[in-house]
Amino acid sequence: MNSLLVVYLHGFRSSPRSSKAQMTGDAIAHRKKQGAAIEWYCPQLLASPRESMDMVQRHIDASKADRLSVIGSSLGGFYTNYLAEHYGCKGIALNPAVRAGRELAPHVGMMTAYDSEEPFDFRAEYIDELNRMQIESITLPERYLLLAATGDELLDWREMAAFYPGAQQIIIQGSDHGIHNYSDYLDDVVRFACD
Repeated sequence: MNSLLVVYLHGFRSSPRSSKAQMTGDAIAHRKKQGAAIEWYCPQLLASPRESMDMVQRHIDASKADRLSVIGSSLGGFYTNYLAEHYGCKGIALNPAVRAGRELAPHVGMMTAYDSEEPFDFRAEYIDELNRMQIESITLPERYLLLAATGDELLDWREMAAFYPGAQQIIIQGSDHGIHNYSDYLDDVVRFACD
């Protein structure tokens, strides 16, 4: 049976407890109950981008799954580009920070996580790590699905759309960076990841 590993990567200062991660995980669990051979992996990412990707890649490399799909939100969308290009797999980007080094440079210093107030040190060297992972242009656009909200208050949806030429794109009118109406698009995301 064709097995699939679905990796979900949360955004900056977020966690696997985010609503999009939970909703996606529940939808994947539902498919598993119906008999699909799917492994779900949604780790707590680390402050260091390099350490985060080392951890995720160790998991991917150890998986026995035949196929891989990566879903990422915001900074997780940046990581999705990196992994999709590295592994030649499907990538689903949700309001991705397509140039994360530039976007996060102003945030160097002590930060707290959104849902736990857990402090962490976001260091200047992490910007260098992000810049080293920068994908300048995607290959095989049919591997990608973009969800971009025109109401994103943090990132420019037009830059996102321009970054994925030829890819399947769902441009959400309005909404916000967190995609508060994500449930409306969840089936599209899961279908693209799994089928």
